[in-house]
Amino acid sequence: MIHVGSAVVLGLGLTLQAAQAQDEGGSGIALAREYARKGENEKAAFLFGRLRSEEQAAPNVLPDYLTVLQNLKRYKDAEKLVKKAIRQRPEELSYGVALGALYTTAGDPAAATKQYERLVSQLTAEQVVPVATEFMRRSLPEWAEKTYLKGRTLAKDDTEYAPQLIQLYTQAGQTDKVMTETLRLVQDDEQQLPFVRNMLQNSLREDKDFDALEKVLFANVQKFPERAVYSELLLWLQMQRRDFTGALVQAKALDRRGRTEGARVMELASIAQRNKDYESAIAGYDYVMREYRSGMYYRLARQRLVQAREEQVRSTYPVDPAKIRGLISEYQNVLTELGKTPETAPVLRNMAALYAFQLDEKDKAMTMLQEVIDMPRASLDVVDEAKVNLADIYLLRSEPWEATLLYSQVEKSHKDSPVGYEAKLRNARLSYYAGDFKLAKSHLDILKEATSREIANDAMQLSLLITDNTAMDTAGVALRDYSAVELLVFQNKLDAALKGLDNLLQKYPGHALTDDAWYLKAQLQRRMGDYPGALTTLEKITANPKYDVLSDDALFLTASIAEENLQDREKAKTLYNQLLVKYPGSIYTAEARKRFRKLRGDAVN
Repeated sequence: MIHVGSAVVLGLGLTLQAAQAQDEGGSGIALAREYARKGENEKAAFLFGRLRSEEQAAPNVLPDYLTVLQNLKRYKDAEKLVKKAIRQRPEELSYGVALGALYTTAGDPAAATKQYERLVSQLTAEQVVPVATEFMRRSLPEWAEKTYLKGRTLAKDDTEYAPQLIQLYTQAGQTDKVMTETLRLVQDDEQQLPFVRNMLQNSLREDKDFDALEKVLFANVQKFPERAVYSELLLWLQMQRRDFTGALVQAKALDRRGRTEGARVMELASIAQRNKDYESAIAGYDYVMREYRSGMYYRLARQRLVQAREEQVRSTYPVDPAKIRGLISEYQNVLTELGKTPETAPVLRNMAALYAFQLDEKDKAMTMLQEVIDMPRASLDVVDEAKVNLADIYLLRSEPWEATLLYSQVEKSHKDSPVGYEAKLRNARLSYYAGDFKLAKSHLDILKEATSREIANDAMQLSLLITDNTAMDTAGVALRDYSAVELLVFQNKLDAALKGLDNLLQKYPGHALTDDAWYLKAQLQRRMGDYPGALTTLEKITANPKYDVLSDDALFLTASIAEENLQDREKAKTLYNQLLVKYPGSIYTAEARKRFRKLRGDAVN
């Protein structure tokens, strides 16, 4: 019981005069909030009640006052407080939401539902966003959804509030609703395509989500062939899944519809080539050559077609010398047809690389590269790439000083560019091969910040290899032997490299380099066509939990050998699935998932 007398509030130890004095300047609110923070809810409620009587203080006081009343379980007082606030300020819609939340806290969910329904049913168009925002603030997404849908009814537009609903469904993980809303939004407004892609990117998480969207998009492409947006989305989705064969179909359709003379297909083929899907890349370049023989992309497609075939041949082990000579003939045909010009200089450079690295005809290769370097009006990029190739050949010939001179020239002329970074990486590797790990690491530490992710990753991996194997052994004795083997690999002396690895494994049993040595040995065995030997070597890594760093690499390589070299589709499918389950965060996950789906027969084209 509270008795007021002589300006003393019994049980609270406060004088009304003190409270009123503190109200002047707003410090009374601060004091009340401090009591609430300390859990002294009776004191806080008394002060908030005094402050609430001041009409101007009501907006500031109500939320805190309501909270302490609920803490005290004085739900009737709280209800009266909110209802009075609603009468006084009907435009403050958050009070209506607060009343429903109060009923929930008081254990009356039916009353809460009734209050929310009443609030939503009485909304005007201007009130939709603030009410939905308040529902979201109170973690009531289902009522925020109903609010936006009410707003859609008021607007008589089934795309109204689509961005807000998409965001809401994305946060709630309701992928099916995200798909429905995004497709509805974009069907008549292609300007929304970037937003829709971003929302789908954030929402799609599992294979079944991608499958469901792909199925809907295929249906819409067939049902509404005049709406390019569905083909655009399907192309984007298939590229996300690295399904370049399917994406090529859509790129061709968009190319014909947009009359881009092969531009869309060239873009897709280039991405497929970078992702090592050579079949799709070759099919794309071939399409442009057939359909647009007099078009602006014909010459480029002609060159890239042979380049893609070369990459395909060089990645199929063991490399067939006859196919290499066939590629050189194709390159020669390109030069005969298009001539030796600054535009075809890359063709000459590619031919030189084949002669040097695949056929061991170094002198012929060096002559061709010098021709590129001396070619009038050839782009600086092509010239410097030729210099990098020429430096590589000097390294093949065991002339490191000539090699580093050329690498350094390219570094200087191409600072902060991919070609310059590549030259710097080659110089770092040259120091690494020579056993100068300190100098190599100084180059690599700079390259870890390179704009090219591939170069930065390569630099990071080599830097870690050096760090890990010179921490305990500062002289890096074992690492010197290992780097010497890697130089032999670079020089294509595979038999000598294999022998070097066997010696290293015998000389340093249990060394930290053991798993790296086994992995490299398996790669060499595959290149030389010894598939059973490669699988046996890889099993030394996959069967031993001690070598967990390279376990996913070894498992993916094992699956690749089963699929590509042994043609054992079932075994490969099992291994890819094993990688997906065991190493969900692996860099090989996306590629393994794509290959697994293809082997399972999921292709829908």
